[in-house]
Amino acid sequence: MTATEWITDAALILVVFRQLREGRLDRKTFLLPLAIVAFVAYSYLDTIPTGGNDLVLIAALVAIGAVLGIAGGVYTRIRALDGQLLIKAGAVSAILWVVGMGARMGFQVWVEHAGGADDVARFSLTHHITGQQAWVAAFVLMALTEVVTRVATIYVRSRMHKALHPVAVLDRAA
Repeated sequence: MTATEWITDAALILVVFRQLREGRLDRKTFLLPLAIVAFVAYSYLDTIPTGGNDLVLIAALVAIGAVLGIAGGVYTRIRALDGQLLIKAGAVSAILWVVGMGARMGFQVWVEHAGGADDVARFSLTHHITGQQAWVAAFVLMALTEVVTRVATIYVRSRMHKALHPVAVLDRAA
């Protein structure tokens, strides 16, 4: 893994750790993780391979990313205080986020440094996955999906909270 990959992965993990301490729900809550994952997608997602079972691999990891993202958003606490919405990632949300990000990092380290490349090559051959770019696309799209669904879930929940408690929340919070 390059230094940029380590920094990007660490930044995505720190996004949720920052939310372990309750803070104001604002545009930065949404834009920071989306900007990081957009950078990753731009940097690593050259193509989306469609040969063999590449799309099956991609769909499976995207589905896992969606489940992790939605669950992480659901297990993030949102409450109103003094006319503002506050957000705090719960333990479950943080664990799910670290599991998703950590699994990607672990896979990459395993393949690059721990002899996993041969195992992945055999698995790919057996399951008709056409090559490295399929794995890259699958993991990048998994991360993108996890971030987007988590942010979207938090956004929808914040809007629902405002609708249910209109007097307690001013419109400037999100």
